[in-house]
Amino acid sequence: MKKIYYLSTCSTCSRIINELGIKPKKFEMQDIKTEPITEKQLDEMAAMSGSYESLFSRVALKYKTLEVKPSKEKEYKNLILEEYTFLKRPVIIVDKKIFVGNSKSVIAEAKKSM
Repeated sequence: MKKIYYLSTCSTCSRIINELGIKPKKFEMQDIKTEPITEKQLDEMAAMSGSYESLFSRVALKYKTLEVKPSKEKEYKNLILEEYTFLKRPVIIVDKKIFVGNSKSVIAEAKKSM
């Protein structure tokens, strides 16, 4: 399976998609704003990445406004399901490997796997 969870309005996601040469014919592409992730999809991503926390974006603007910061896996999961901006993006799945976020090292590893 080749899939990418991204935000079409995110310039960083667009840059990474172009840099990696990701094409809709070869990848299933899911814009998380127009097609929200399901609980099942999130569970699968967490199983691959090791935790819901690893999928959680602390740089999201809404994170800064939270009165109570998440500290348990269930809290991370619920926040991601409630608000798409809490998913660290992009999330790239290539076969049984997952690449989360936009750091140079993550993108380099994703590139190697493709």
